Amino acid sequence: MAAGPRTLFRTLLIRLRTSALGQHRRLTSLPPAPGTWNSEVSRLSHRDLYRLSVTDPDRFWGSAAADRLHWAEPFQRVRDCELSSGTIRWFLGGKLNVSVNCLDVHVEKHPERVALIWERDEPGTEVKVTYRELLETTCRLANTLKSHGIQKGDRVAIYMPVSPLAVAAMLACARIGAVHTVVFAGFSSEALAGRILDAGCKAVLTCNEAVRGGRIIPLKATVDAAVKSCPTVRHVFVSHRTDRPAAMGDLDIPLEEYVFDYQDGDVFGCVADIGWITGHSYVVYGPLCNGATTVLFESTPVYPNPGERLRISQFYGAPTALRLLLKYDESWVKKYDRSSLRTLGSVGEPINHEAWHWFHSVVGDGRCPLVDTWWQTETGGVCIAPRPAEEGAPIIPAMAMRPFFGIQPAVMGDQGEPLSGNSVCGALCISQPWPGMARSIYGDHRRFVDAYFKPYPGYYFTGDGGYRSEDGFYQITGRMDDVINVSGHRLGTAEIEDALDEHPAVPETAVIGIPHDIKGEVPFAFVVLKEGAADDAPAVRQQLRELVATKIAKYAIPEHFLVVKRLPKTRSGKIMRRILRKVAMGTTSDLGDVSTLDDPSVVKDIIEAHKQHRRQRGEEI
Repeated sequence: MAAGPRTLFRTLLIRLRTSALGQHRRLTSLPPAPGTWNSEVSRLSHRDLYRLSVTDPDRFWGSAAADRLHWAEPFQRVRDCELSSGTIRWFLGGKLNVSVNCLDVHVEKHPERVALIWERDEPGTEVKVTYRELLETTCRLANTLKSHGIQKGDRVAIYMPVSPLAVAAMLACARIGAVHTVVFAGFSSEALAGRILDAGCKAVLTCNEAVRGGRIIPLKATVDAAVKSCPTVRHVFVSHRTDRPAAMGDLDIPLEEYVFDYQDGDVFGCVADIGWITGHSYVVYGPLCNGATTVLFESTPVYPNPGERLRISQFYGAPTALRLLLKYDESWVKKYDRSSLRTLGSVGEPINHEAWHWFHSVVGDGRCPLVDTWWQTETGGVCIAPRPAEEGAPIIPAMAMRPFFGIQPAVMGDQGEPLSGNSVCGALCISQPWPGMARSIYGDHRRFVDAYFKPYPGYYFTGDGGYRSEDGFYQITGRMDDVINVSGHRLGTAEIEDALDEHPAVPETAVIGIPHDIKGEVPFAFVVLKEGAADDAPAVRQQLRELVATKIAKYAIPEHFLVVKRLPKTRSGKIMRRILRKVAMGTTSDLGDVSTLDDPSVVKDIIEAHKQHRRQRGEEI
């Protein structure tokens, strides 16, 4: 999230993965000669750089990769990509190791530079880890994994709190060629087990407990419950975050807990959890590949009080956290010295205007550029953002605005055609590949092709809606499928419905997302109960909350449970969620066309049930 265009570009490059290298069917041009980027490309203006990135991507990405990354074997071809078939291959014939690029190359030059600042949950106990220390810990952990049979291609689940050891675990896996899946350390045992089974993980790395906001979270107990149904797991490596001993079993192996426009000397502060893609790209791999000092934030924004405690240069966070801080007095922020800040960034979900202006004027003193970034897990890094841009180019509040290098957005119409000109709205697609994009879905390439390339042949379909303004800037209008974004966590409504439907008294549910001042969106559940269960509705609601927490996670628990007799369905049996959303938001004065409903009287009953629900909550109607 640095200010300069080349710095943001460097950060994106870390998404290059050795797993994408290998066999190919169709070759493009030869790679540029080493030194091309530094000698030619870097002197271009932003406008010319962007034009080069979309008109000659082989030269643009090839020269950057050759000059900016350390290759064990140089690549022979830049790319072999065909979006219509889902063929995504970059830097063919080359070999590199992302762990070496994150650590070894920097240890050679400045071993005592601080790599990590671990902002622990306990105030005033931050730990600084140098590149030399992080490399030593990574190598020791890599050797430990190898000594217990973890090999190249094996999958390893990492279920750990934000900590130096968790970063070392990621880098250790990359170092020996193992594939890591970092599972957010807030998921339930069933959710963790599902991810372990999907990947066929051979090992799990975890801690006895996690600490967050003064609360103790029993991670090892969750892992123990998960691996009971995971026959592929042979070892569970256990470290200790707290003094409480973990119960050890036959699979368990103890680990000693080791202490271990970006510019030189900057402190990069992305406060995302490493279990999410933002933490992967902008807490671990991006900053470390560029030799930066990166912050590991274990706590919450308001524990023990809201305020910034570190000399951060670039601060990158989610709108959810900003909306939470908005509830507090500005003095919590203003009492800290924020003169080190140069760039502010927003990530994870669209930011509303109130949060944008508060972030810009209060946190950034009105002097720091604020970039609202749009990207996805599947894209690997930022795709649309206000920066980089030409010197003096405007930033429009709460708008992603400009495509990043190599990204060619397309707004598609109802008939699948690209819409030309400005002031158009439709499905947001990207028309050509870029190095950071996903290559496949593990074990299910057909699903990968069907989800991202089949809806609009020849394009990558993002699943989001997009608006290209009259000035040619891009605005994200929201998901086009049944996905809601709770505090930056993407949840499929079907996943919540599946959990709710497991209750024996619940034959049918429908979940939609509604706006929330703090979380961005929250789930709203419409629940149909079996005959005779309505009298016990309060107890059922509590059981449903517990069911969702167990099956998915606590943050997935619906904010509202509205018991209804029936759901509004079309004659073909499809639930009309548009009506449910209007009911949930109290905007039933215009329900639109309801002629396709099998029984329109159902809507009247649901509206009345919602009014009663609001009365019980003490809300005005």
